[in-house]
Amino acid sequence: MNSSAQVELGGRTLTLSNLDKVFYPRSGFTKAQVIDYYARISPWLLPHLRDRPLTLKRYPDGVEGPFFYEKRCPRHAPKWVQTAPVWSEGNQEDVNFCLANDLPTLVWAANLADLELHTSLARWRPIDQPTSLVFDLDPGEPADLLDCCEVALWTRAFLDSLGLKSFPKTSGSKGLQLYVPLNRPITYEQTKPFAHALAQQLEREHPTRVVSKMLKKLRTGKVLVDWSQNDPRKTTVCVYSLRAKDRPTVSTPVTWPELEHALNQRDVGALTFDAGQVLARAERLGDLFEPLLTLKQTLPSI
Repeated sequence: MNSSAQVELGGRTLTLSNLDKVFYPRSGFTKAQVIDYYARISPWLLPHLRDRPLTLKRYPDGVEGPFFYEKRCPRHAPKWVQTAPVWSEGNQEDVNFCLANDLPTLVWAANLADLELHTSLARWRPIDQPTSLVFDLDPGEPADLLDCCEVALWTRAFLDSLGLKSFPKTSGSKGLQLYVPLNRPITYEQTKPFAHALAQQLEREHPTRVVSKMLKKLRTGKVLVDWSQNDPRKTTVCVYSLRAKDRPTVSTPVTWPELEHALNQRDVGALTFDAGQVLARAERLGDLFEPLLTLKQTLPSI
């Protein structure tokens, strides 16, 4: 039986539909639970979404059904949903992206079955200035999350030598992502070559474990240090976003000691967190990704 409800949030009235629908069949996680998770994680999530063009990744029939990306904010969006016009070279026009700047908008998006939240590295204004640099560590089988941990630690050591602090999070899938907060005026023309050069250096130092080229045939048994995400046309899954996997796993900020512990214990499960675990972690640890919002760092030349 499908159910619906009308709720008042922040002075807005929302009609939520199909709340009983199971979005994660293997764990029985429903649409109502998806919405509840996003509402409860919102104090930690919303600061990372604020003013960033949001690409919706919608799963109307749950994680085992078809999905689609939606960059253009739906025309049926309530008038109170803020949007940001971003120039599209492909369309040769401005595309109005949604901005999830408040709880009503976040819940509205979740009600559209937007399981995953994908954001730009830059805020809408200025859209050409990323606030951070990211490395997406993607293992090629039989390499796994633990191999990503080792590569992340090598990457951190390199960044430390340059005086740059970095912060890891799980992808919520099979890899890791490493962020370097900048929060100073800078362009992708500066961050992308820097990321590429660092990835190439890691490949030279660890040729049997790391690859910096995107060709899939080169990834077997290695970790791709994907530097190409540092691009105005690309998005990265937002911290605290659910992922469309068997379980409602979450892209979760973690500490360096947690990575070291998982690697030492050979325990992949130690770095896999579902929605309930992430809510408990946020209550206990606060926002481990808060430095991404405030820490100012200068990117050196390498």
